Amino acid sequence: MVRFNPGSPYATTRWDPFSELTHLQRTLSRAFDPRLARRSTEFPAVNVSANDSEVVLTAELPGVDPADLEITVQGAMVTIKGERRETPAAEGEQYHRRERDTGSFSRSLELPYDLDPDKVRATLKHGILNVVMPRAEADKPRKVSITS
Repeated sequence: MVRFNPGSPYATTRWDPFSELTHLQRTLSRAFDPRLARRSTEFPAVNVSANDSEVVLTAELPGVDPADLEITVQGAMVTIKGERRETPAAEGEQYHRRERDTGSFSRSLELPYDLDPDKVRATLKHGILNVVMPRAEADKPRKVSITS
């Protein structure tokens, strides 16, 4: 039995289990609504894949100029630094909503492989950064021959 609390928004003289279930359903619906989901605080969003010879990192960087990017590779650590500049509204226009963050960013990832920094290649096309990082020779898997 729920006690009567006049200050409570759920103040009732009798306990109503259906009211409690409705409240729980609304709370859960708000929690899992994709429109209300929190955005990731990590920018840029990245995918990393690897094979026996190289590691490929792709990152979403819409609106970033290649001149505003810096990629460094040291050992197994890769760092992407840059800046996404603010796009001013055209004359006579005003923004009603701005969800894309602007400013400086930095993202470092430690990979499970040592990389060869002298052979790293990077391209930025249609807002997608593609970084191909060959694995260091000492880190590549070796086939072992078996003798009898």
